Amino acid sequence: MKKLKIGIIGAGGIATGRHIPSFRHFSDQAEITAVSDINVHRAEDVAKEFGIPQFFGDYTEMLPEVDAVVVCTPNKYHAEISTNALEAGVHVLCEKPMALSAEECRGMIETARANERKLAIAYHYRYMKESQAAKKVMITEEIGTPLVVRIKALRRRKVPGWGVFTNKELQGGGSLIDYGCHLLDLALWLIGNPEIKDVTGSTYNALSKIPNQVNLWGHYDHQKFNVDDHVTAYIRFKNGTSLLFETSWATNIRDDEEHLSISGVNGGISVFPMELYTTKYNMLFNSQPAWIPGEEDPGILQAKNFIAACFNEEELIVKPEEAMQVSEVIDAIYESSRITVQE
Repeated sequence: MKKLKIGIIGAGGIATGRHIPSFRHFSDQAEITAVSDINVHRAEDVAKEFGIPQFFGDYTEMLPEVDAVVVCTPNKYHAEISTNALEAGVHVLCEKPMALSAEECRGMIETARANERKLAIAYHYRYMKESQAAKKVMITEEIGTPLVVRIKALRRRKVPGWGVFTNKELQGGGSLIDYGCHLLDLALWLIGNPEIKDVTGSTYNALSKIPNQVNLWGHYDHQKFNVDDHVTAYIRFKNGTSLLFETSWATNIRDDEEHLSISGVNGGISVFPMELYTTKYNMLFNSQPAWIPGEEDPGILQAKNFIAACFNEEELIVKPEEAMQVSEVIDAIYESSRITVQE
């Protein structure tokens, strides 16, 4: 069987920490044959470190040499690079968020369809074994029709002080577009990506603008901080389900909190840790699995699914149309907050 030749675009931490190690688990099916970065010396160093045959300073020179690429650049370039790769007949696994706007996402999807290439988005929370188990529960009648979804993706004083995370021009936002989007995507997927009726949201960054902050994840310039560090939203769907959402890089709480729960007509489920809430025999039951099958590293399952999809052996677990819905919600939250501030 022909091996899938994969190129990495952007040689930063997400490439070397997740994607390259994950794809190397499938050396019989795929091979990373090239890496590119605008800092060609960085690309060369990564190529040497991981034994990758080719390196490039211009990713367009790499496209004729590969069958698929993994886009690991700042968010601003996701749409442009993915579109160019798809037009070159190359499959794409793009880091999240899919793009800076839903409009850009639509263009990416149209290009993928026109060129009959796979377009996957790296929302790796879907590949966690708890998430995969929760999806199996949700397609049964155990929970019943979802009524209320609750998300908390909260960190206490952990603004990323490295990379370009606080650069609005390159990233498009802060805690919402970097962290909260993972739980938002997971929740939408678990409830079947229903149509959205309306979104109300508020964004904050007052805390991170205060000088001399205690911050556990490095130093950042409070005077230049112009992205969100705390976001809340209320989302209503046309089928009657509602979603309560909160995410933050820097909030004054006791401990970090990562929570996703769904309350349905017949029962409820919490994903992290996984627990079911049901009624049986005229009693209330809380139950936890003693063991959940699956891969501990979600990046490995993500790589496996992408390779299989490129060979038309599996459907993508993260479909681009679903990832676009996340961007639609993000757009709506930012717009709702902007309008509220103006009023």
